[in-house]
Parts: sequence; C-alpha cells; structure tokens
Amino acid sequence: MPDTENLSAKKLHEDAIIVDGLQTCQWSRSIFEEMRAGGLTAVNVSSLLWENFREGIAYVSEWKRFLRENDDILRPVRTVADIHAAKAENKTGIIIGWQNTSPLEDKLDYVEIFKDLGVGIMQLTYNTQNYSGAGYLEEVDSGLTGFGKEVLAEMNRVGVLCDLSHVGDKTTADVIAQSKSPVCISHILPRALKDVKRNKPDELFTACAQKGGIIGVSLFAPGLAAGNDATVEDYLDAMAYIIDLVGEDHVGIGTDFSLDRPRPGPWLLWANKDKGTARRLTEFGSVKISKPKGIERMTELPNLTARMLARGWSEDLVLKLLGKNWLRVLGKAWTPTA
Repeated sequence: MPDTENLSAKKLHEDAIIVDGLQTCQWSRSIFEEMRAGGLTAVNVSSLLWENFREGIAYVSEWKRFLRENDDILRPVRTVADIHAAKAENKTGIIIGWQNTSPLEDKLDYVEIFKDLGVGIMQLTYNTQNYSGAGYLEEVDSGLTGFGKEVLAEMNRVGVLCDLSHVGDKTTADVIAQSKSPVCISHILPRALKDVKRNKPDELFTACAQKGGIIGVSLFAPGLAAGNDATVEDYLDAMAYIIDLVGEDHVGIGTDFSLDRPRPGPWLLWANKDKGTARRLTEFGSVKISKPKGIERMTELPNLTARMLARGWSEDLVLKLLGKNWLRVLGKAWTPTA
C-alpha cells in the first residue's frame, strides 16, 4: 500500500469514534493501555457470566476501583455523550456489561438498581437456561419466559441495551419481537458461512436490523470458516456478508477479545461449565483458539481500518462500522421507554 494510503488509514483511525461491542479480557493496567494504543473510544467490558446478585455487585465495585485507579486513561460511560467526551479527552470509555442476567436472580426490581449503578448492557442468557430464557446450548430452547418478558420490559423502561449473542435462536427471536427498543447481537458470526450452533442464522440478523438493532461481528475463530487459520480478511468477509444482508447501518465490531486469560485456565474452564460448576458445555476453555492473523491484539486495530479501506469501502462506511452504528443503537436503547 502506498504511503499516502497508509497515512489516510492512520488519520481515519485516529479521527474515528471506535466502539468495541464486547471484551472479556483479564482486566489490568496493561489491557487498559492496550485499549488506548488500539484507538478504542469505548468498550463493553462484559466478563460477568454466571454470577449471582452479590457477585454482580462485586463486579460493579471492581470496575469502580479500576476507573478510579486508571482515570488518566479511562472514564465511565452511561450515555452517548460520555463516549464523545472520552474521545475528546483521549481516554477509553468503559461501558459496564454483563453476559447473563443471573445477578438479577428472581428480582425484577434489580434491573433498575444495576442500571443506576452503571450497568448499561445485559445479555439475557449465557449459554443455558435462566429465569428469562434459554441460551444457545440449552437442550430445549423454550423461548422467552413470562418473567423474561417482564425483565425485557424493565430493561426497555430504564434504558438497558439487551444483548442476544449467546442466547438460543427461539429466545432471540422472541426478544426481538417483544422489545420496544433496539437490541444488539454484540459478538457473533453468520451461520451461513460456518454452520456451527454458536453462530446465528440470517433471519435473526434481519429481524434484529429491522427493529433498529446492531450486529457486532466477532473475531472468534471457531465461528469463522477458516478457523484458527483465519486472517483479518476472513473477518472482513464475514462482516461484508452481514452488511449485504442487513445494510451498512446495522453492523459494527464486537471483538470478543479475552486477552491475557490462559487457555486452559481457571476462568475459561469455569466459563465453559453450566452455571460455572456443572457439566462442561464446550471444549472452548481448553483447546487452542487463535484470533485472526492481522488483528490478534487491540494494538492491531488500525490494521482493520486499513484493510477496510483497501477493499474500497468508503470512509463513511468505515466510520459507521467502527463506531457510528453503535452510537446510534446505544443512544436509542439507553433512552428509557414509556
């Protein structure tokens, strides 16, 4: 690529608002510095998987400490204005997120309490059944439960974005149909390109987009056609497929980075057991999984922007994919409904 093209990509990346729809890293100062080095403006930090109410409070508390101790490079995000402020301050905005509604236990009132504490995104279920619905690995996906309908309505009412990434297909369809606000599938890949259960079918992407939502394209190698041999180009092929399907206004980034977590290691082995203690659900906690070459760490995110431009994608499209689409959906979902 000529130097002028490199400079153009570098400038666009530096100017862009870049939102990562989900990460589950081993949080540390070095990870936060890597967010800055990669140019990330905001990240959904969503390592909560199986926790109960008390442990959910502990996760919020941990992030209060991280934000206080790293306030030179991080800032809390509760609104879209906070993301713009993070960009202006050369910081990374932190959106506290969950991959399960397990901390709600069976208390509907807890949705508003956690929203007040700064939790802005909640994935309805993680892999298996909870009070609200079924995850994609549940033996029978019975759909959104009666309690789940109330949880979703409460999320809409107080302004929490509902995530459907690890949610079962039927439960996902039910949520999209029921929600008054846009929803997200924050870190996902298309089943049409690789037929594995973790990926989602075209009709759910289309339904999500039709309700104003967003699909965050994941770097998860087992969901990419080339697996561990995938490159950044394979990732962009998956992104291009979803863009062609739902339009350029409904696609973004959801890296699913789990950087600095050993594999196998205690956290990933725990993550891959039902409720953290029961049957092993997948082999993902112990087998080798590589991120696509060319985007294996956050420091390589500028390369993603460069490869998008190299495909002939317009600057306007690239800016939407990097963050503008996330800003729109977050703005709508974080606006409480009547």
